[in-house]
Amino acid sequence: MNLLSILLLSLVSLLEGGNTVNLTFVGDAMQHTPQLVAARTATGNYDYSPCFRYVEDDIRWADYAVVNLECPLGGAPYTGYPAFSAPDSYAAQLYKSGFDLFLTANNHCLDRRDKGLRRTISVLDSLGIPHVGTYVNANARHRQVPFITTIKGVRFAFLCYTYGTNGIPVQGDVVVDLIDRNVIARDLEAARAAGAQVLCACLHWGIEYQLQPVESQRSLADWLVEQGVDLIIGGHPHVVEPMEMRHSKTYDKDVLLVYSLGNFISNQRDIDCRGGAMVKVSVTMLGGKPRVHDARYKLFFVQKPTYRGENYVLIPENRPELVRADSRGEFTRFMQRTHSLVTSRNVGVSQEL
Repeated sequence: MNLLSILLLSLVSLLEGGNTVNLTFVGDAMQHTPQLVAARTATGNYDYSPCFRYVEDDIRWADYAVVNLECPLGGAPYTGYPAFSAPDSYAAQLYKSGFDLFLTANNHCLDRRDKGLRRTISVLDSLGIPHVGTYVNANARHRQVPFITTIKGVRFAFLCYTYGTNGIPVQGDVVVDLIDRNVIARDLEAARAAGAQVLCACLHWGIEYQLQPVESQRSLADWLVEQGVDLIIGGHPHVVEPMEMRHSKTYDKDVLLVYSLGNFISNQRDIDCRGGAMVKVSVTMLGGKPRVHDARYKLFFVQKPTYRGENYVLIPENRPELVRADSRGEFTRFMQRTHSLVTSRNVGVSQEL
């Protein structure tokens, strides 16, 4: 959307008394063993305050910011891949840095089995952090789904589903929301019945390390558009995949489709996994209907520490002066490859400079 269109939309919104809500989405917040080592302090605590300082302004720009918490808060001993358990202070710092909603349905949510899932929910609740995707039992899911929150007078429904849990079965009565079109359809219907004006579906889907979406993603995305979803936000591949503004003929509206935001923070080594995308989008209510517009993205790079006492730091693509000399080559390669191989295929989602 060009500047003139944005100004016209803002003017119409003002005349009609509509509200514009700004949202930010990021991908997988992981916690590998080297990240645990870097965050551990001399007193045995874990400090993540340096990690997000250069992207906090972008997070807080939003009226509502969403992150995928891809590691249980399973308690000590803290562990990285393949069975994650992150310190509670990790979630606390993400919240302090500006995230308003944590997605918890992903393939690692049962890494510490049912007990870890329950503890994750308990910790998030104790910190006052809203979350969606996993539940302590079916009754809790019934009470909490659909998750609807009012942002600047607009009622948003956020739903979250995962393709699986790495083959780890539920052993008790906890609930993980798996991708099932029948379940999703019922949840969308319930969200509308509860007064939701904007529908957002967050999917943990696709194939790891694939730079383009696979057929299962495309098919589900097509179906979600036809179901009337306004925002479709994907994660799991650990790399950025294309984004597009898709027009729904059935509902005569534009839909934001993001196949994969890549990693938010991790210790993964492959160059395409060394960062991710932050997507910003605005939703304006016009005539009682949502209009999704002004979608754009910004890439960021995960700079790893080189000595004990240094931590992992996220560096936005427009701040290359923050990159250490020994990381400049990787920073440049990640940015160039992601732009040329992935985001060059975006449709209607522009780069934020």
